[in-house]
Amino acid sequence: MTSLLVNFVYAHNVGHAIEALHLAYGHHRRDPSLEISVALNAATPVELASLCPFVEAVYPVRLDLFDPSVPFVAELPEAFDLVSEDGRASQPEQRALFPGIAAYYDVCRARIGVTAAAPYSPGEHFRLALSPTVRSDSPRIAVLPGGSADRSLYPSVASWELILRTLAARIPTATFVFLGKLGDDGRTRTTYSAAEIARLQECVPSESALDLPLIDQLTVVASCDVFVSPHSGFGMAALAAGTPWLSLSGNAWHEYYFNGVPFYSVLPDVDRFPAYTALSALPDPVEDDGPRSPSMCAERIRADLDELVEAAAKLIDRSWPYETALAHYAQGMLRIRKGDASQVWSWDHVLAPYLTP
Repeated sequence: MTSLLVNFVYAHNVGHAIEALHLAYGHHRRDPSLEISVALNAATPVELASLCPFVEAVYPVRLDLFDPSVPFVAELPEAFDLVSEDGRASQPEQRALFPGIAAYYDVCRARIGVTAAAPYSPGEHFRLALSPTVRSDSPRIAVLPGGSADRSLYPSVASWELILRTLAARIPTATFVFLGKLGDDGRTRTTYSAAEIARLQECVPSESALDLPLIDQLTVVASCDVFVSPHSGFGMAALAAGTPWLSLSGNAWHEYYFNGVPFYSVLPDVDRFPAYTALSALPDPVEDDGPRSPSMCAERIRADLDELVEAAAKLIDRSWPYETALAHYAQGMLRIRKGDASQVWSWDHVLAPYLTP
């Protein structure tokens, strides 16, 4: 039996756990005989590996991302036949940003040594092994108003009320299922208050999955027809649960993870609402019920509301195929990047065939 370590220790966000498990799945698909282990940041939701029957073992690694003098803690074996790393482990800008992670990979390479490249099948349609409840006859719209980043990076409550009420008017039989963490579980929590979330729940027919364990929340998502949120690693998890993701795209990162599930990213007019700065500084905030990222402000929401609502309808009635979604998104991002395809990167390069100007 050939052993493979997928060494994917990075920031704690749930999306990076999905990346790691997708990578493991691609190796498994290419060679089902591999005995695959995964190393993850201990602050990452490592429990997601339990939804991947092809993963034999998961190793949580405790470390300080920013301080290389703090030794990492992991019960990580030193003998593997093959190692597959997160590509960021070798990127100079990432190593400079996270010196603690750079030190971790340097130590691992010294201990385990350099191994042959692991066989891999790119572009696979990875899914988490969830058991969703039976879908209802009426549409269910999962909603994550925002994650754990600064509050200014998510729409105001008034903007969300406008979005939700417009969606409810367009899809009058829909039930809205609210997701997120109000309590502090030591890993992540929403920067919306309980009162703000309650205000949103009151404006539409709603159910709550708030504060459920992550796997339980994803089980709920898997029973919904569409997942609506700003850019979030949870959106990647929703795709891995098999639920279409409708992203109110913006802020620092464009969407880059695609796995065979239809999706729609509502892209901002970046000339009016700057976004997609990646590791560079975010644009200056605007005033919108407090400081607000330009791509999340009320003016931007109103400008793109019709598109967002019609996209939700297409995803719910399954009239927006995956290939159409890829082509539409790639061309939209290519316009934003002024024709520079090198700026429109994607997991496993799945957008590449659609980036011809």
